[in-house]
Amino acid sequence: MPTTLEVIAEPRRRQILDLLRDEERLVADLADRLGLAQPNVSKHLRVLRDAGLVTVRPDGARRWYRVRPQPLAELDAWLAPYRRLWTTALDDLDAHLDDMED
Repeated sequence: MPTTLEVIAEPRRRQILDLLRDEERLVADLADRLGLAQPNVSKHLRVLRDAGLVTVRPDGARRWYRVRPQPLAELDAWLAPYRRLWTTALDDLDAHLDDMED
């Protein structure tokens, strides 16, 4: 099974997650917004669902998709040490610029 990072490495899947971030949506709506055929969007949704990144809520013949944030929290935790590297580098730059002004 691919990791969360491997799944979201695909740009269309990130676009789908972006569209689902604020509200649940139907496959047809996602297809329209992405300019893709519905079967292509369904394939991406299946990968996202298998990775636990989205859930589906049946409503008669319709299927509503929404983001499941828990796997993204795991990715966020993995990224935390790298964010600290950037924070440290930016703090060092800020201190250097302050020294240049003095």
